[in-house]
Amino acid sequence: MVPSNDTQFHPNFFLLLGIPGLEDMHMWIGFPFCVIYLTALLGNLTILFVIQTDHSLYHPMFYFLAILSSVDMGLSTSTIPKMVGIFWFNLREITFEGCLIQMFFIHLCTGMESAVLVAIAYDRYVAIFNPLRYTLVLTNKVHMGIARLSCASIKVNIIYGLCAISILVFDIIAIIISYVYTLHAVFCLPSRDVQMKAPSTCSSHAYVMLAFYTPAFFSFMTHRFGQNVPQYFHILLANFYIIIPPALNPVIYEVRTRQIREKVTRILTYKL
Repeated sequence: MVPSNDTQFHPNFFLLLGIPGLEDMHMWIGFPFCVIYLTALLGNLTILFVIQTDHSLYHPMFYFLAILSSVDMGLSTSTIPKMVGIFWFNLREITFEGCLIQMFFIHLCTGMESAVLVAIAYDRYVAIFNPLRYTLVLTNKVHMGIARLSCASIKVNIIYGLCAISILVFDIIAIIISYVYTLHAVFCLPSRDVQMKAPSTCSSHAYVMLAFYTPAFFSFMTHRFGQNVPQYFHILLANFYIIIPPALNPVIYEVRTRQIREKVTRILTYKL
């Protein structure tokens, strides 16, 4: 008999190990991840609800914020439920297709979040540099560890990862340029008091940007160049850049943005 040719170019499924070296702590590690995820969902849903129900917030700054909240929920949802399933219920199996889908949404949401941060930076520049034309300019119209297990060459994957890093670098350069122009516009303002108050409109964006880019770059760089870094550190760092920003962003904007803070306060007061 002629043997059938059922050669497979990829496995049917992977077994995810969680955090190797910290298996005894998986049960306890799952609790902070679950709390952070619930915080991210609650905070971002609150922002979306406030923006949706308050028509005075229907302008570009809050549209960008709504997009950022949606992306944050997508980024955290693409990873944390599976992680909690591994930590608490030992649901370690993931299909090849499921792995690709998860990686796609992680990269998609990461790129979208970076792009939204660039858009917010230029939105703040226009708001400070030319506030009278703001409504005319901005109108309503207008994981790596798996790859390294492969027996074949992962050169394409490495090039793709470096391209992703390059996009983040270009986004950061664009944000820096926008801040240079913003600071120049602030120093040209006639009133000293206005000069002191203007940067506060960018402070929320600055905090969110640091919360997103700092762990993301550390994660990318340690994967590429940190061969001597322990594996559990790689995994924890990669998870931090995925789960920390979605939880911190709504807290930052609810505290630093007066319109959202007042609306949330009225909702809580009314409920109580």
